[in-house]
Amino acid sequence: FTASIQHLTRYRRAIRRPNADNETLPVIFNDYMNCLFGDPTTEKLKPLIDAAADVGCEYFCIDCGWYSDGWWWDGVGEWLPSAKRFPGGIREPLDYIRARGMIPGLWLELEVMGINCPLAARVPEDWFFQRHGRRVIDHARYQLDFRNPAVVAHADDVLDRLVRQYGVGYIKMDYNINAGVGTDYAATSAGDGLLEHNRAYLRWLDQVLARYPDLVMENCGSGGLRMTYGLLDRLSIQSTSDQTDYRKYAAIAAACATAVTPEQAAVWSYPLLDGDEEEVICNMVNALLLRIHQSGPLASLRLERLALVREGIATYKQIRADIKTGLPFWPLGVPTLLDRWVSFGLDCGAKKYLAVWRLAAEEDSCLLPGVTGAVRCLYPSAGRCDWKQEAAGLRVRLPQPNCARLFVITG
Repeated sequence: FTASIQHLTRYRRAIRRPNADNETLPVIFNDYMNCLFGDPTTEKLKPLIDAAADVGCEYFCIDCGWYSDGWWWDGVGEWLPSAKRFPGGIREPLDYIRARGMIPGLWLELEVMGINCPLAARVPEDWFFQRHGRRVIDHARYQLDFRNPAVVAHADDVLDRLVRQYGVGYIKMDYNINAGVGTDYAATSAGDGLLEHNRAYLRWLDQVLARYPDLVMENCGSGGLRMTYGLLDRLSIQSTSDQTDYRKYAAIAAACATAVTPEQAAVWSYPLLDGDEEEVICNMVNALLLRIHQSGPLASLRLERLALVREGIATYKQIRADIKTGLPFWPLGVPTLLDRWVSFGLDCGAKKYLAVWRLAAEEDSCLLPGVTGAVRCLYPSAGRCDWKQEAAGLRVRLPQPNCARLFVITG
C-alpha cells in the first residue's frame, strides 16, 4: 500500500501546474478556525496580524464575513466589503498585513449566489443551474453556470477587483453547497450540463492563473471536499478539513497524504486559549509535515505557549524544502479516528521525518515497526519524550495522552 501511495504522490507532482507556492511552502495564517469564525473587523484583525507576523507567518488570509455587516449566508454574491466591519475600508487591514511583511488574502465562494443577493434578482435565469425550468436551490444558494460568458465576466470582475484594487495575493476559494446532478438548461441531460459547466469552470481557473501567475488559490469545499486533481493539478493548496478538535485532526493530518501531495495539504494549527503546552505542541505537529494553516487566538496566548508556535514555524521553515520531495509512509498503518497511537512520516532520502501522536492511549509507549536509524526529537526542542531502538523497530514513549512529537531519523 505504501509503495502505491508513493507512486501516486510522484504522479500527482508530475501532473501539477508548476508554481512557486509548491516550491517555497509559505506559512499561512487564516483568521477563521477557533479564532474569529467569520466575524472579522479591522479592530479584531490588527492584533492578530501583529501576532501572526511575530511568529513567522508569511501570508494572512481574512476568511468569510468580510463582505457583510451581519448574517450573510443567503446574501452572498456581490463580494463588496462591509463598511461596518471596516470603517476605513478593506484596504486598511490589507495594507496593514503588507506593512507587517505578509501577503494578504481573502475568502471567496465565487461559484454560488445567495437567494437574497440583490444581484440574483437582476440577472437572467441562464446565469444559474436549472432543472425543469426552475433555478436549482441548495442551502439557500443558487449555483452559477460557468458556461454562460456573462457569469465568467462577473467572476473576472470580482477577481480583478480583489487582486488589482485590493492587492490580494491569496484567494481561499470555498464551495459549500451541493448542486446535485447538474443542470438541464441548454443540455442533453443534467449530467451533460454539469460536465460542460465543470469544464468551463476549469477553463476559467486556467485563465485566472495565466493572468495572475503569482496568485495562490486554495481549493476548499466545506473543509476537505472536492479533493480532486481536476482542481489540484491547477490549485496549489488544499484545505484538508474544518475539524475543530485538534485531537481528531491528528488522524486526518496523518492520513491526508493518501489523497493529496504533502506540500498541498493545508492543516489547521489552532492553539486554544485555555490549553496547556502539550496542546500547542500537538496542534503544531499536526501541520509540520504538510502545509501550516495557522490560526487560533495568537494575540491572547500566554508567552510560553506562543513561543511554542514560533518554534514550530521556525522548525517548519528548516524542513519545508524536504517536504516538497518527501514520500509518505505510515509505520502503524493509515490511521482512523479511533486509533490511540498514530504515526506518519516523510521519506526524504538521506533523512526521514516522523510525526508520532499519543492520543487516547493509556499506555505511554508504542513500537513503530521497521523504523531504524539515528533519532533526534526535532520539535519541540525541549519536549519530554524517550525512545529506544529494539529489534522490531523504534519504541517511542510520550508523557501524556493527546501529545505529539516530530522526529528526524538519519542513517
